[in-house]
Amino acid sequence: MLSTGLPQGAVPKLERPGPLRDRVYEALLELITTRALRPGQHLVESELAGHLGVSRQPVREALQRLNTEGWVDLRPAQGAFVHEPTEEEADQLLTVRTLLEAEAARLAALNAGRPGTDALEELCAQGERAVADDDVDRAVALNAAFHAKIMDLAGNAVLAELAAQVDRRVRWYYTPVARRRGSRSWIEHRELITAITAQDAPRAAELMREHTEHTRRSYHERDTA
Repeated sequence: MLSTGLPQGAVPKLERPGPLRDRVYEALLELITTRALRPGQHLVESELAGHLGVSRQPVREALQRLNTEGWVDLRPAQGAFVHEPTEEEADQLLTVRTLLEAEAARLAALNAGRPGTDALEELCAQGERAVADDDVDRAVALNAAFHAKIMDLAGNAVLAELAAQVDRRVRWYYTPVARRRGSRSWIEHRELITAITAQDAPRAAELMREHTEHTRRSYHERDTA
């Protein structure tokens, strides 16, 4: 194990084809958003290159891009470190998420048909099983898939594009509170499904606002539990 401390099996396979720097970027971003690489962790080019089976150059280029996007901090004479988000950064992002997803839930209630609500039911059932199995990584992935499906059912391409811009950061902030939210999050998901199935748009929007607010509050309270 190298000093970056990546868990066994955490490093994603680099998909081909595509520019190597882009594939390295995607791999590192996935490691950051899943918190296999944790906030504040020192990122050593040679060690990351060894993990990924590439030279240092594409790793350097990927780190520069991640720095530009706010995922990595490049410190003079010290190197690269995974960005440590401030409480204000998290609050701003999760507040924007609430606005986007409440509107998505409202539109989904107006537009979703039976196949769409069936898909939500299946994702919810899988999420409940992941929580029961204490499989946090799978629960986080299924939570993201559930919210993405609601966004898809909303049928608004502009809204979906805006949501995609914050999706990975939402996952980043949700991961450390996923176990704490546990089954309660999926109970709230089922309430959302009920409102969407009933085509109750105001109720769906309100439930989504409450749901995302619970996640925002859990994030801020994570170190006091």
